[in-house]
Order: sequence, then structure tokens, then C-alpha cells
Amino acid sequence: MTVQRLHVEKRFSEIAISGNLVHLAGQLAADTSLDIQGQTRQTLDIIDRFLADAGTDKSHIMSVMIFLKDIEQDYAGMNEVWDAWVSGMNALPRTCVEAKLYAPDVLVEMTVVAVKPE
Repeated sequence: MTVQRLHVEKRFSEIAISGNLVHLAGQLAADTSLDIQGQTRQTLDIIDRFLADAGTDKSHIMSVMIFLKDIEQDYAGMNEVWDAWVSGMNALPRTCVEAKLYAPDVLVEMTVVAVKPE
């Protein structure tokens, strides 16, 4: 089975597709000066765009890994935006952990596995 890669950079690609399986690289906000809600909103907007580029959408997500810089401080704010994003859908499988992210101003990063509809 072949692998199609979209939004290819020098070091990584944002999207990898094989068959109907879609993997998104870790996504984060473009404006990391925003608070947790702003960064989460931007991150989810990017995820929506990349899923559309791959021929799918959030209703076809299989799992999400959420990495927070400070889980005690940011969990509630992230969840407020998350809950609005998934409103009206069945709950998505996810994992949420605290992690040291690549830059001090990055508060949240998410990776996604989804499928393309048949």
C-alpha cells in the first residue's frame, strides 16, 4: 500500500495517508502568544483544515493525543474549547498528558488519527 504525504516540509509532513487511514503530525497554534483557549481554538481550526485536505473531517477521528504544557493550569480552559468543537458529536477517543513542549510559549499540541469515509 502506498503512502501519500501532504504539506511536506524539509523535516516532516503534516499529513500521511495510506488507504483510508489519515495521520496528522503534531498541530499547534500559529500565534503562541495566545492563552490556552486561543491556542486550542487555533490548533483545532488547523486540524479541521488538514482533515479536509485529506478528504475527511473530525467526525471520522479515531484518536487524539493532547499534550499540555501545564495540565493543572490549562486543562479546564482547553476542555472548554474542546467541548464546543465536539458539541453534537459522539465523544472522541483521546489522551491528554502534560509534556515539555518544544518552545516555552507553546501551551498545547495535538496529534490526530482519522479515517477517510468509504
